[in-house]
Amino acid sequence: MSRLPSLGSRGEGWVVIQFVLLPAVALAGLVDPAAVSPPPAIAWAVGLVLMAAGAMLLGRGLLDLGRNLTPVPHPRDDAQLVVSGVYAIARHPMYGGLILTAFGWALVVASPLTLALAVVLLLFFGLKSRREEVWLSERYEGYPAYAARTKRFVPWLY
Repeated sequence: MSRLPSLGSRGEGWVVIQFVLLPAVALAGLVDPAAVSPPPAIAWAVGLVLMAAGAMLLGRGLLDLGRNLTPVPHPRDDAQLVVSGVYAIARHPMYGGLILTAFGWALVVASPLTLALAVVLLLFFGLKSRREEVWLSERYEGYPAYAARTKRFVPWLY
């Protein structure tokens, strides 16, 4: 049993928080008065690479999850555990993609506020994924072994 709250029978509250944080990250980069304009070229270039990598990770996660996709962290009743494709190297590639994109965006817009919100997003997805993994472990016997051998968000890194 997790000490993290369910926030609804299927984790609906986690989704609500996510849909507040994601636009906040996006908008912060446009309104932050402390943003550096223009951003340093290296920050801009690294940011674009992170955003592209994040978009690819997110997109691949969506494709590989297929019909098992659900907007809430609780697995669907008819879902199968996916451990192939990008899920062979990251347990939560869609979260990882959003995190990489947020950090990339913070660099592209050179915004301290966006960077702070990207850190908040990282911490949020850390909590959300831990709650989700309790449900996955309860549902799928092999999940703990899969989790032990697979990175959480970003293949080969974290």
